[in-house]
Amino acid sequence: MRLLCISNGHGEDLIAIRILQALQGLLPDLQMAALPIVGEGRQYQKLAIEIIGPTKQMPSGGFIYMDSQQLARDLQGGLLQLTIAQIRAVGAWLRPGDVVLAVGDIVPLLFGWLSRCPYGFIGTAKSEYHVRDEQGQCLMRSTVLDRLDFQRTCVYMPWERWLMKHSTCVFPRDLMTARRLQHWAIEAYDAGNPMMDGFIISAHQPMPDQQGLIVLLLPGSRAPEAYENWQRLLQGAASIIHHRQGQSVTFLTAAAPSLALDTLTQGLTDNGWQTEGTHYLRDGHVLYLDQGSFVDYAHRADVAIATAGTATEQFVGLGKPVLTLPGNGPQFTLSFAQAQARHLGASITLVEQPHHIDQALTAIMQNPDRQTAIYKNGLHRMGPPGAGQRIAEILVKTLLA
Repeated sequence: MRLLCISNGHGEDLIAIRILQALQGLLPDLQMAALPIVGEGRQYQKLAIEIIGPTKQMPSGGFIYMDSQQLARDLQGGLLQLTIAQIRAVGAWLRPGDVVLAVGDIVPLLFGWLSRCPYGFIGTAKSEYHVRDEQGQCLMRSTVLDRLDFQRTCVYMPWERWLMKHSTCVFPRDLMTARRLQHWAIEAYDAGNPMMDGFIISAHQPMPDQQGLIVLLLPGSRAPEAYENWQRLLQGAASIIHHRQGQSVTFLTAAAPSLALDTLTQGLTDNGWQTEGTHYLRDGHVLYLDQGSFVDYAHRADVAIATAGTATEQFVGLGKPVLTLPGNGPQFTLSFAQAQARHLGASITLVEQPHHIDQALTAIMQNPDRQTAIYKNGLHRMGPPGAGQRIAEILVKTLLA
C-alpha cells in the first residue's frame, strides 16, 4: 500500500505536511508521494516527499472561484492543460491497493473520487461557521450556489456531500461541521485543526499593554497581491502611530518566504520608515521585518493587522484579536474577509479603510469583556494543537487499515 496526498494551496500543503509527518512516525515503511495541484508544493520537499506530477504557479494563486477574470487568466496560463496532465499523473502513479488523501476543497476531493482508489478528505475550505452562529442558527447567505441548496442544512453542497459519502473518512475543520456531515451519514471525525500544530497555547488571556503595544503585520504569502496589501497594512500602522503619540508601539512583520524582502523594504521607505540597523524607525516607533519568524512573532504580539488566510487563523487560535483589511484580491477581497469573519467570529474585526484601524483597536483595548470573549472564542474555534497526530492515528485505523 502507498499513499498519494493531493492538496491545492499553500495552507493546504502545510496541513498535509503535518499529517504526513505524523504518519511517517506511525508507519515508517509507508511510501508516500504528493501532488500539489496549486503552486509548486515546496513544503513537501522538507520531508523529501516525491512530487509525482507537473506543478505551476497560476496567476490567481488558486482563487479562481472569487473572480471570473482570474479564471480567464489561469486558463490563458495553461490551467486546463495542467489539470489534464495532473489527472494523468495520478492515474499513472496509482496502482491497486494504493490510497489517496485529499486536502483542500472540492477539487482534490474530486481527484480522490476519480482515482478509483479508497480516499480520505481533509476539508479546509468550508466550515458551518461560515453560515451559522455559535448556536447553530443560519446566517444570511449571499451566493447563488448557496441559494440552490434549498434545504440549507449544511455548508457543503449536495455534490460535495456525495463525494464525501463515497470516501473512507472525512476530517472537517471543527466539531459543528463534523456533526452536520454525520447527519448525512458521512464518516466525519472531529480531530481538530492541524493549523495549530507547533504552537503553544497560553493558559491565560493575553492582555494588551497600551504603553508597550506590539502589533503583528501579516500581508499574506501570495505575490503580487501581498505587496499591494502591504501598503494598506503600513497605512493602518500609520493610523496607530498618528493616534498614539507618546506611547511605545512595536510593529512586527512575519513575511512569508515567498515574498521579496527588497520589495517590502521599499514599501517601508515609501511610507516614511527609516533603516536603523536590523530594524526601522518612524516617529519614535520601531518595526522589525523578518522571514521565518511567524511563530515567535505571533506569541509576542498583542494584536494583528492582517490580509492573510492561514496566518490569520493561527493567530486567532492563540486567543488574540485580528483586524482585517480587505483589498483588491484575488484572495483577500471584501467577500473573503467577510467569510473569514463569520468563520472566526468575535476574534475578527473587519476594518474596510486603513485610517480606521486605530479606532477599531482602541475599542478592543478599552473593553476587557470583549478581550475575554476573543480569547475564549479563538481557542474554541481553532482548537488545541496536536490535530495532525490525531488525524494520522485515525487514518491508520481507517484509510490505511
